[in-house]
Amino acid sequence: MRFAVLLGMDLDPTPDDRGGPAQALLDIRDIKRHFPIKGGFFGGTVATVRAVDGVSFTIRKGETLGIVGESGCGKSTTARLLMRLMDPDVGSMIFDGEGVAENTQSGGIALKDYRRQVQMVFQDSYASLNPRLPIEDSIAFAPKVHGLPDREARERARELLAAVGLAPAQFARRYPHELSGGQRQRVNIARALALRPRLVILDEPVSALDKSVEAQVLNLLVDLKESFGLTYAFISHDLNVVQYISDRVLVMYLGKVVEMGPVDAIYDRPAHPYTQALLASRPSMDPGKRRMEPPLTGDPPNPVNPPSGCRFRTRCPFAEDVCAAIEPASADLGAGHQAACHMALPGSGHSKALQVAA
Repeated sequence: MRFAVLLGMDLDPTPDDRGGPAQALLDIRDIKRHFPIKGGFFGGTVATVRAVDGVSFTIRKGETLGIVGESGCGKSTTARLLMRLMDPDVGSMIFDGEGVAENTQSGGIALKDYRRQVQMVFQDSYASLNPRLPIEDSIAFAPKVHGLPDREARERARELLAAVGLAPAQFARRYPHELSGGQRQRVNIARALALRPRLVILDEPVSALDKSVEAQVLNLLVDLKESFGLTYAFISHDLNVVQYISDRVLVMYLGKVVEMGPVDAIYDRPAHPYTQALLASRPSMDPGKRRMEPPLTGDPPNPVNPPSGCRFRTRCPFAEDVCAAIEPASADLGAGHQAACHMALPGSGHSKALQVAA
């Protein structure tokens, strides 16, 4: 609350909140993003990388949605699609009841207005900042682009620096190379908040930090979320970090959503074999619980030519013929918990389906 009062922000529903708390802030429907591979004598398309291949989910107002998965599963591409740094090939994005469009003439929210309400914090804190600009100027840049006078934009930048724990008198005129990694990431968080967004996309925001600084930044994010009334999409490969900060978790594998649900359901009762393997891979401090064999072997298949049916079947210890023949639908396990696995679908034809369903 103290940060919001500092910036003169009203934490009650703003005029931008068009649908109330019951309406999802962002509704993603079957988005796909494929990347062509050029080659051959004429430089034509010889193959296609299916980075994101039919992903659907919602982000509710005021929640933190954690997105996890192995490297190459499509997490960062999904983040860039959410930010509209790239356009989906197919699919739709509904932001608080309005479609995200190139212009308002198509009947949706314009990209400029959408990007004012959705901001992103990137993994590389140094590459995200202009090395020739003092950090005060970097934070004030976006508000000035959106029409805020220079003096007010700089005042807001200094207020945000104070909000993220950096004294403006000491840090405002410093350059990125004069800051530590944790300080630069705080600057990136302040810059993301400069337009007073409703949704902040965090793409591996603490993975490059040491553990002590990581804990400080995570606690800062929790405080800012409450103070500013934010919604987070938090992308990470660190399952412990995701468990700490998330309300719901989405698990991706090879461009697909394989499981989604409340954080307690995902971590206590994982239904998909891939989620189970991810959680089993976490190191344990208890010698009696340490594993002598890896819970998951092999590399993910090539996204250029993914397996038929269930994409995890080539590494799954429970794979059967039905897994190769039919792509599993998402099974409703109750309380918002869903898993795309034949074992979770009654009558799917898998030998373990009835046992799991019961």
